[in-house]
Amino acid sequence: MSSLNSELTPLRLVWALLALTGLIVALWRGEAFWQGVGGSDLVAQATLALWCLIETMLRRNWAALLTLPALAFGLGCALPLYLFIRSRRIT
Repeated sequence: MSSLNSELTPLRLVWALLALTGLIVALWRGEAFWQGVGGSDLVAQATLALWCLIETMLRRNWAALLTLPALAFGLGCALPLYLFIRSRRIT
């Protein structure tokens, strides 16, 4: 877990704040857990899920799997979270 906290660059801080903002907005508007998801949102969520799975298999970036449960709160939460995770150095 310390590797997530190390190297908190300004860009990674922006990704983290956007992920948190996406989560808060989804909860505030009652849009969590796939309520009101349209067709294009489903395609975008499926694309991000596939990308995370491939990322995990190819780069062994196991933290990218944290994005999958975040998809329940929508792309506004999951995509910035994925970018936050993806932008860290993999050891």
